[in-house]
Amino acid sequence: MIISIVNQKGGVGKTVTAVNLTACLADLGKSVLLVDLDPQANVTSGLGIKKEASIYEALSGQASLDEIIIKRPASNFWLAPSSQALAGANIELVSNPQREFFLKKLLDLVRTNYDFIIIDSPPSLGLLTLNTLVAADKILIPVQAEYYALEGLGQLLNTINLVRESLKPSLDILGAVITMYDSRSRLSEEVWRELYKHFPSKIFRTIIPRNIRLAEAPSFGKTILEYAPKSRGAKAYHRLAREILALEI
Repeated sequence: MIISIVNQKGGVGKTVTAVNLTACLADLGKSVLLVDLDPQANVTSGLGIKKEASIYEALSGQASLDEIIIKRPASNFWLAPSSQALAGANIELVSNPQREFFLKKLLDLVRTNYDFIIIDSPPSLGLLTLNTLVAADKILIPVQAEYYALEGLGQLLNTINLVRESLKPSLDILGAVITMYDSRSRLSEEVWRELYKHFPSKIFRTIIPRNIRLAEAPSFGKTILEYAPKSRGAKAYHRLAREILALEI
């Protein structure tokens, strides 16, 4: 299954979710490929990876996807790294009539090698994000537990509906997950209520807390399971991974 993690608003825990959900699914015995499709390459740098060949070279035909994939030290965890060169893909691909399908074609060649493919999307609704939506089977939407994080959610849902209508009718929303939750904030319940309006049956029960260990782990090039496996953040992402597996998708 291919899951794209999408939210055009930055700073909502999208990359942290991509990395640590992948790590937890792998820890639970699933083989997982994490694809960094963000030109900021935060997944790649946050895992301590420095490599010239990236997903950009695969998209542009300069290398095969297998050639750029890196095996992580943890078993069952592979990474397709990104680089700043990916920023040029928006311009280079725009004139191609199949521009929304480049990532799908790449991943279709390897999807049977993995139980899950997780895609970290850019914080925008541009061509690269459209590629992640077309390539995905399911969409996971992280939403920060703050009022302004809900702004733009309607625009994202409209984009998903447009992709369904014109490019991929089978695209489905896996669910929304509340991230960066602060139990001292009164806004959290309001955010939950707003999410319920949009996803009455698709809000994950797992709530990702605001946790200093989650913020520190990328500076050491580690996932939360490698850096602080007993932290609240690690336990929360493990619960989210188990909750996803329990959906029997």
